[in-house]
Amino acid sequence: MDLEAVRTFAAVAEAGQFQKAAVDLAITQQAVSKRVAALERDLGVRLFSRTPRGAELTIDGQAFLPHARELLQVAERAVASVRTDRRPLRVDVIASRGAAAGLMRGFHAAHPEFDLNVVMLFEIEAAVAALRSGAIDASFRAVAMPGRPLPEDIESVRVLDEPLQLLTGPAHALAGARSVTVAQLVGHRIWMPGIVPGTEWGAYYDDLVAGFGLTIEATGPNFGSDVLLDTVADTPALATFMSERTRLVWPAGHDLRRIPVTDPTPVYPHSLLWHRDNPHPALAALHAHLAATRPALDAPGTWRPDWVLPH
Repeated sequence: MDLEAVRTFAAVAEAGQFQKAAVDLAITQQAVSKRVAALERDLGVRLFSRTPRGAELTIDGQAFLPHARELLQVAERAVASVRTDRRPLRVDVIASRGAAAGLMRGFHAAHPEFDLNVVMLFEIEAAVAALRSGAIDASFRAVAMPGRPLPEDIESVRVLDEPLQLLTGPAHALAGARSVTVAQLVGHRIWMPGIVPGTEWGAYYDDLVAGFGLTIEATGPNFGSDVLLDTVADTPALATFMSERTRLVWPAGHDLRRIPVTDPTPVYPHSLLWHRDNPHPALAALHAHLAATRPALDAPGTWRPDWVLPH
């Protein structure tokens, strides 16, 4: 079915006149008549009756009108889904409680004029594939882990170095400390069941262990942050690492302690990734917002893996 003919039919129904519809559509009255006639032939019915006052819908025209409007709305939504100036900016934040989600909340508050869709993709390969296909516009990742350089068509910029903190229960040997050095953590059991081999954060903690002789255990099933917090609260021998901007709430009875780590402070690097040919107008605004709100990178007294891109 010719959508232009359907659009012309709807315009005539709205205007009540072929001549007025022609003006509204910026075409000739003859073109309006031809489009309506072609649509009537396709449908096998008359849609209008000519009257001295103009054009009145027939019974078939009245029945067809709501469906014609629905067809036009569906077509508009289809076009909007692929037009970067009309569809939402789609950004991967990996997890809802992490720093990337907080950065996007800040952007949304500063730029409510942009529609925003937030998604959560687990693996960097899936995120890069989604960037290259246009399924998403940007992704927050730590780049580029050993052996996995970014494709040449993917751009990146580092936007945040997020300090790690030690999270302990009230009976842990370090629970009363105002801060702890990395050297003081040697010999303590740090439990992080969420580490998955082959991921960026897996590579990050492998380097942290190798560089400072720490003991990080990723044993046992990962039942999520709530179970992790329950276990750390009840087990004096266990602690875990928690990123500074991770948003978690736990029962008051847990009495958990978030302790800064120093000398050096391990920081987790967050970079924004996007396809170099992505034309979405909100991307430039996101870049500018992150640049304006970015804390200092590579601050004195901090540590990050050597493979993290410096720019």
